[in-house]
Amino acid sequence: MFTGIIESRGVVKSINSNKSNIDLTIVSDLVDELKVDQSISHNGVCLTVVSIDKDAYTVTAIKETLEKTNLEELKLGDQVNLERCLKVGDRLDGHFVQGHVDQIATCTNVVNENGSWVFTFEYSPLNNNITIEKGSITVNGVSLTVINSKESKFSVAIIPYTFANTNFNTFKPGTLVNIEFDVFGKYITKLHSKK
Repeated sequence: MFTGIIESRGVVKSINSNKSNIDLTIVSDLVDELKVDQSISHNGVCLTVVSIDKDAYTVTAIKETLEKTNLEELKLGDQVNLERCLKVGDRLDGHFVQGHVDQIATCTNVVNENGSWVFTFEYSPLNNNITIEKGSITVNGVSLTVINSKESKFSVAIIPYTFANTNFNTFKPGTLVNIEFDVFGKYITKLHSKK
């Protein structure tokens, strides 16, 4: 379980194919605090640390994860948003984030609002996922509030701190991002569809 409050950014050091999986090695300032078997959110994707070596650690993304996320799009040197799992007793500054990406969305527009930014994303309606105005959404692991909710499209407003400290500053139209819809909304939608 995560909160969507990004702790750090890592840099992709190596990408190795391993049958139908890929092993990602990430350089991070969090390495000294990590241990093997720990869960970390990478652009919103919960992955398990499988090895640690000096200033880097390695995680494995399996076929199921690769099919639903943008991890196969990563290149050497790319930045990834990182968050360690929630500790019981900590403040929950974002919202409940599972690290289970629902689907990929495409950035369609970036507007500089002279002190903040508005990013618009479109996603496939085939999975029946929805957003609601002022509801929660996770984009590349960042907990955000939905504005301008439309069918298969939504926007988020980004403050300067988030822009500077996440990989949002690399997004442009055409950028693929990982989306996790609000878990409570998913349960309500599922229950409502059974009526």
